[in-house]
Amino acid sequence: MNNPKPALAGRFKGVRYFNGGLFSKVEPIELTNAELELIGGDDGAALMDWSKVSPVIFGSLFQQSMDANERHALGAHFTSEADIQRIVGPTIVRPWRERIDQAKSAKELFELRRELMDFKVLDPACGSGNFLYVSFRELARLDLRILTRAEEMLTPKEFANRAKPICAISPTQFYGLDIDTFGVELAKVSLMMAKKLALDEAITVLSHDQTQFSFVDEDALPLDNLDGNVQRDDAVFCEWPKVDTIIGNPPFQSKNKMIDEFGRAYVNRVRTAHPEVPGRADYCVYWLRKAHDQLQPGQRAGLVGTNTIRQNYSRIGGLDHIVRNNGTITEAVSSQVWSGDAVVHVSIVNWVKGEQPGPKKLFKQNGDQLESPWEVRDVDTINSALSFGIDLKDAKALTVNAKSDACYQGQTHGHDGFLMSHSEATLMIAAEPSFGEVLFPFLITDDLIGTTAGKPSRYVIDFGKRELLEAQSYKELFKRVEKRVLPDREKSAAKEKAENEEALKDNPKAKIAKDHSSALERWWLLFRAREKMLAATAKLPRYIACGRVTKRPIFEFIDPAIHPNDSLTVFPLADDYSFGVLQSGIHWQWFNERCSSMKADPRYTSNTVFDSFPWPQDPKPKTVKAVAEAAVALRTLRHKLVEKHNMGLRELYRTTEKPGAHPLKDAQAKLDHAVREAFGMPKGKDAVQFLFDLNQELAVKQENGQEVRGPGLPSFINDPAAYITSDRLTA
Repeated sequence: MNNPKPALAGRFKGVRYFNGGLFSKVEPIELTNAELELIGGDDGAALMDWSKVSPVIFGSLFQQSMDANERHALGAHFTSEADIQRIVGPTIVRPWRERIDQAKSAKELFELRRELMDFKVLDPACGSGNFLYVSFRELARLDLRILTRAEEMLTPKEFANRAKPICAISPTQFYGLDIDTFGVELAKVSLMMAKKLALDEAITVLSHDQTQFSFVDEDALPLDNLDGNVQRDDAVFCEWPKVDTIIGNPPFQSKNKMIDEFGRAYVNRVRTAHPEVPGRADYCVYWLRKAHDQLQPGQRAGLVGTNTIRQNYSRIGGLDHIVRNNGTITEAVSSQVWSGDAVVHVSIVNWVKGEQPGPKKLFKQNGDQLESPWEVRDVDTINSALSFGIDLKDAKALTVNAKSDACYQGQTHGHDGFLMSHSEATLMIAAEPSFGEVLFPFLITDDLIGTTAGKPSRYVIDFGKRELLEAQSYKELFKRVEKRVLPDREKSAAKEKAENEEALKDNPKAKIAKDHSSALERWWLLFRAREKMLAATAKLPRYIACGRVTKRPIFEFIDPAIHPNDSLTVFPLADDYSFGVLQSGIHWQWFNERCSSMKADPRYTSNTVFDSFPWPQDPKPKTVKAVAEAAVALRTLRHKLVEKHNMGLRELYRTTEKPGAHPLKDAQAKLDHAVREAFGMPKGKDAVQFLFDLNQELAVKQENGQEVRGPGLPSFINDPAAYITSDRLTA
């Protein structure tokens, strides 16, 4: 099987020559009786008809060959054919099909065929080769499209003379890179099978009664040696082969997990090799950027990525780079539920290096289920945020917001050893009142909007700024933290130290982590205590909070005795006017366009949403009062509805998403009208466009040292207390 010269006798007599790659080295395998039975028994695999099995099955086999931890660490996930077609279709098939259908003569068609025979495809994260297999099949069908059109223009004899080989596509046109050896070998076999299946399909299509077309010498054997085409290598570092198009599904690995999964030394090497990509970008962004830089003018690419590629640092490193460097996104999926095992939402992007006139299709799946509905629009331009709305990537951070004390993330406790139930905490405080100095109600988003009362279900041990000796005076609480938290802090610090040593061994100048060593130095304290945030809220009779990851605009006033968990975004503002602006649909639209996301859920972050949000610059006293009154009216109604119908805020807001009249919709509409008036927003003006224009205007002002009005009550309000009502969530 490895020798072109056939065996003249023995067990291999008559066995066809395969190729010099597949059987160049045969490794002996010891099989048990049970394994031999699975292969050659009465119902063994060797006796089955495998002719109808699609090579796509190898993708599932490849994924199942890894355990769950290995798949998660590598970010390796099987891609369904439907999702593969969302890339192969717009990036390979459609451009070629348009050219084929526009050909006016057999000469043009056969010139296209010669070009198609030289068309090369790369998947730089090929896994088992599913993208390459589907691309092979679709190119072979394009070849058939050429032949069937040419057959209509030629006599049978002319066609028979000119239409050989019957399948012009070769596995050697396809290239793959992957770090998994098994995946690389599967990819080669997938391409070898693709050749045979494409040939069979071509013979079936072209074998009809009226033609005498001969299929002599059309054979899938010997197989092509693909050792030079599909290789085991790290695509982030290695040189990519020169091809005509790049497709694939790079590993899913968030920026937050890269160090945990790959080690600090590897991540440092990645960031050193690609300093132009922000360090906080997701792993797949390196493929996006490298793919675009690899393309020549007129060439195309299509890649799957986590849906964060359209947001913040990942967008800056990838899609922003593409569109700012002569790239045109031709078709994209903004966000969809991943069809595989990975619990993620993904984006799919197809682009060309150069211009492409005409409308582009942008898809978005609205929801968290595979069957959730889709929104599809034809747009003139697809922006790097992959959004239907205005592209806000150039919105500027406003110093008056960024340097204010008006927006924080809640406390990160960092270990469950700091937490206890409400009942246990209240009993401990009753027995020892001094514990109330360091034991606080701890509010999470699910408490706030997921329960009828909205009250904290847990307490947190927060020693604040206390030193060790002072903290241990609260003996029972200190011992609890020492027993539960200290051992894990020691383990985390030891792991971090080992990773740092590995990184420094690899590069003495490498950046190293200090988070866990710092946490160990002060192990009795919360991981992120947010002392500035607590100092800001402590001065106020109440503060505003909303879920940091949330689908709905639900803001609420909280008593400062309650400590907010990091699942909440905190606004140390006590007045009803500020609440009204934040609760308004105007602010919510800005949030939706500027936020990052966790899966499909929007995530409120200060640097992306709050810092760039322009507050009303010239509100009149009456409009400030109108916003405050509308905000109070909305909260009053909301509390009545929650109590009357015995439901939490999340459930209440879900009812507003259904068609029909709703009192909360009416209250929200009144608040939105009042906020538009405070902004001086013209009737019918798109709110996001207005805010973006205002943001740009204020950015110029701050650059010139002019005054910009920031968050909170306007300074001309003489009696701020009149705008601070008493309602708030208490423990």
